[in-house]
Amino acid sequence: MELRALRYFVTVADELHFGRAADRLHIAQPAVSRQIARLERELGVRLFDRSPRRVRLTAEGLRVLDAAREALAAADRVRVAATPRAGVMRIGTGTGQFTARLERGIDALRERAPAFDVVLVDLPLPARLNALRQGEVDLALARGVRAAPGLRVLPTWTESLFAVVSARHAAADRAAVGVAELADGPFRTAEDHDPSVVTALREAGVPVRAGHRAATVGDTIVEVGSDPGSWTVLPADQVADLRSTRVRAIPLDPRTTITGSVVIPADLPSGCAVAHRAAFGD
Repeated sequence: MELRALRYFVTVADELHFGRAADRLHIAQPAVSRQIARLERELGVRLFDRSPRRVRLTAEGLRVLDAAREALAAADRVRVAATPRAGVMRIGTGTGQFTARLERGIDALRERAPAFDVVLVDLPLPARLNALRQGEVDLALARGVRAAPGLRVLPTWTESLFAVVSARHAAADRAAVGVAELADGPFRTAEDHDPSVVTALREAGVPVRAGHRAATVGDTIVEVGSDPGSWTVLPADQVADLRSTRVRAIPLDPRTTITGSVVIPADLPSGCAVAHRAAFGD
């Protein structure tokens, strides 16, 4: 049984809608349906009652849901297992995200207290926040989070979003570009693409429908560079790390931004909160 199938199941159970679940997962709806059908065959039970008007959990689905949540939480704990706390700061981050900001922030914190080691823990956003609640990381960086139960969210920086296109794209030499001008081409995402970027676009009224999903943002950049019609969107921090000469990053018009935050335990002393916010700000 794959953890991915359990994650898809829990997402559909949360949304009770396959389309919305696919949007949250940034994959095509048929892929979600296939994974759920495969899981049902493997378990030998029907997890959802489906009709044209609504999706409901079956009695078996309700029982499986609790166990699936427990299994996913256990898997998250495995990913951040057993780093001794003494003299170590464990920072929750996302794969390939926040690189320059982490370097600056760690340097700033070491100016205040040089005698500590740093462990970076790469987790998807929900697992990152859960690890912080469980005391398995000491702070987390996140984009697009307004509130998180049991945690303090400290808005810390604002980033512009950029369209990333092939150097051969018709808009590659533009000073700015509207998403409507790109919408005819496939929009590419990745397993480790920050989901809050797509959320920010939708909240700004930009109708983005995620298409092909690669394994990593790096793979997405290679695919975009190889396809003159495709595109993706990245925040400024990740744009600064682009090394490919085959793509161009173009500011969006109208300007679209996303807020980044330091997320900390609710009981962290206020002095530490101020220091963390200052360290990871612009």
